[in-house]
Amino acid sequence: MKKLNFAIVGCGRIAERHAEHIANNGNLVAVCDIVEEKAKALANKAGGNHYISIDDMLAAEKHIDVVSVCSPNGLHAEHCIKSLRAGFHVLCEKPMAISVYDCGEMIKEAEKANKRLFAIKQNRFNPPVAAVKDAIDKGILGKIYSIQLSCFWNRDAAYYRDSWKGTKDLDGGTLFTQFSHFIDLLYWMVGDVKRAYCLSKNFAHQGLIEFEDTGVVALEFQNGALGTINYTVNSYRKNMEGSLTIFAENGTVKIGGEYLNELEYQNIKDFEITNLPQGNKANNYGTYVGSMSNHDKIYKNVVDVLQNGSAISTNSFEGLKTVEIIEKIYQSCKQLCQ
Repeated sequence: MKKLNFAIVGCGRIAERHAEHIANNGNLVAVCDIVEEKAKALANKAGGNHYISIDDMLAAEKHIDVVSVCSPNGLHAEHCIKSLRAGFHVLCEKPMAISVYDCGEMIKEAEKANKRLFAIKQNRFNPPVAAVKDAIDKGILGKIYSIQLSCFWNRDAAYYRDSWKGTKDLDGGTLFTQFSHFIDLLYWMVGDVKRAYCLSKNFAHQGLIEFEDTGVVALEFQNGALGTINYTVNSYRKNMEGSLTIFAENGTVKIGGEYLNELEYQNIKDFEITNLPQGNKANNYGTYVGSMSNHDKIYKNVVDVLQNGSAISTNSFEGLKTVEIIEKIYQSCKQLCQ
């Protein structure tokens, strides 16, 4: 069976991670970035032709199978829709978009083109996360009463300076860029959100970002469970914690560590999670780290879906639901923080 041909749109740091896993699962035939130096650098390192226009790339490279969209958040919809209309499958980095409307338009275009639109949700593959989700699905924990999400990271001035990050139009907000993977897990484990109440402030990034650097959120889920989110990018000098604590009918469990990589404690009726495999390391960006690097599993799934008819690990509807929850939270912020 021939290897799939991939193209990358957006040649920033995460694109290098994509190129690495494309090399293990297919062929990188083209890359694109409006900054030609970035496109050239990635092409020289990972192979493929380089372009400064997505339109030129899509018109010239007719043998592409999948376009991996790694551009700024606010451009995801435009780049995904263009790629789908050109007749290619799409793998979209998080968040899928920064509005529910855009997510809906992306899904419609995928249906029209009869192409797959993959949404990246890499935290689902973290070993303790997968184990707890399995226990929930099997009914071991029983009814979930409440869930607490804590995201205590650091993003300093250098991270935002001279960048699209921190802008409302291209970044969208701290929950979109830093913590959308964590919001996805709330939906994945507990279900849809009925109501959200949020207070937020920008304490330490005045003049640097156009939105909050800290937020406190209360959630009511459709199934009656309650949730809280405490998040900030003001953790002093370094990331400290990314954790989920679940209180349920038959147990209490906390997934913690810096990026949901450790099972910190568990007390479950007649059950114990044991023998967790070693997870991948976090994405390392030099001065800071991101979520656990599970892009290898995502690319394996893309190949399995397209070549073997396997089930998709994260579909575009789930990508939309994450954005919908974040929109609900930010809409509450506008009302309560005026």
